Amino acid sequence: MPPGHAHRRLSLALIAVATFLAFLAIFAVWANRQLLNTENWTTTSQELIENRAIRDQVGIFLADELYASVDVKATLEEALPPRLDPLAGPAAGAFRDFAERRAKKLLSRPQVQTLWVEANRRAHTRFLQAVDGGGEIVSTEGGDITLDLKALLGQTSGSLGLAERAQQALPPEAAQITIMQSDEFGLVQDIVSLLKTLAIALVILALALFGLAVYLARGWRREAIRACGFGFVIAGGAALALRSLMGDAVVDALAKTEAVRPAAEAAWEIATPLLEEGASATLGYGLVLIIAAWLAGHTRPATALRRGLAPFLRERAYAYSALAVIVLLVLNWAPTPATRRVLPALVLIALLVAGLEALRRQTAREYPEASVRDTYRRGTEWLAGAGTRVKGTGKDLDELERLGKLRDAGVLDATEFLAEKKRILGAP
Repeated sequence: MPPGHAHRRLSLALIAVATFLAFLAIFAVWANRQLLNTENWTTTSQELIENRAIRDQVGIFLADELYASVDVKATLEEALPPRLDPLAGPAAGAFRDFAERRAKKLLSRPQVQTLWVEANRRAHTRFLQAVDGGGEIVSTEGGDITLDLKALLGQTSGSLGLAERAQQALPPEAAQITIMQSDEFGLVQDIVSLLKTLAIALVILALALFGLAVYLARGWRREAIRACGFGFVIAGGAALALRSLMGDAVVDALAKTEAVRPAAEAAWEIATPLLEEGASATLGYGLVLIIAAWLAGHTRPATALRRGLAPFLRERAYAYSALAVIVLLVLNWAPTPATRRVLPALVLIALLVAGLEALRRQTAREYPEASVRDTYRRGTEWLAGAGTRVKGTGKDLDELERLGKLRDAGVLDATEFLAEKKRILGAP
């Protein structure tokens, strides 16, 4: 096999492997950003409690916890006069629906939502402290990591007029959701450590393999860059597709009843925007690479565009001023995570500068005599020709319609008709 063919096959193999690693990197980065970043976790928890379907399920949970933790009937018997004790049972049953409605209403209040958000922030902070080895506040040797909603349960009981008695009767474990048990610390610490490593290693390795593939593609680097672009598009598109499939599976697993399904669907949509953002960004970078490869190609539109840009690209002031405007617009838009962080943004700017320099050198080789005057002249001629073509379209249709009538009337035979048609259309 010729060396060139071997290099091509190796480059394509590297691009295929890099595409798969980029696909895995999207999920690793998402999991790292979503699960191991307290601010992102807290923001997500706030969006969750602001969703009505999820609030309703939390309200049902709080009402269930209240009735499971407190003997509401006995509490009412203590509050009612002795002669009304027989009414405590029916009242406790009626209060069950009322407690559920009241809990849902309470959870729509900003003050109560703040309690939910702060409970999630504390739980996540303790979780990170635990998996990082503990500290003065959290020990990894004992105790579970829980989401403590006792404050919300107290608000619910208070709204029913049971505040003092209910709060005294609530056991310490009331309205607590266990996130991680103490005997799971070792496994979770290993998973978190692996996740942190993968989020960085997969990105670096995928980019390195893409770069190596382009480096080895001597003689067909433009095609290799285009192949890398398609690799990014495939990785991003596959991640978006898997997000949809995973959503269906997660919702089916969580929604044991149809009543819970809206909340489960909303929770998945709220928890995965960072995944969608990363996948869309990867897809977008791929499209940019494909467009760049096309612009450097040999198609007639690409060569015409390069010829028109050549005089402007030759002047550094014009070229880099245009690039600066594009960079400022992109940074202000901030469509991807990389454009919102200093170091990744600097890397992207460096790549844009390198791409611009490559385009400037290519156009300088292809069109060394190109001038702004020539570009202006060709543009004017093209517009004039387009105008003439547009104006002539109506006349041509009228002439063809007249010829058709003459042919149908027998005035022109088939040969004469074709000759006149060619004349009108300007065909050779």
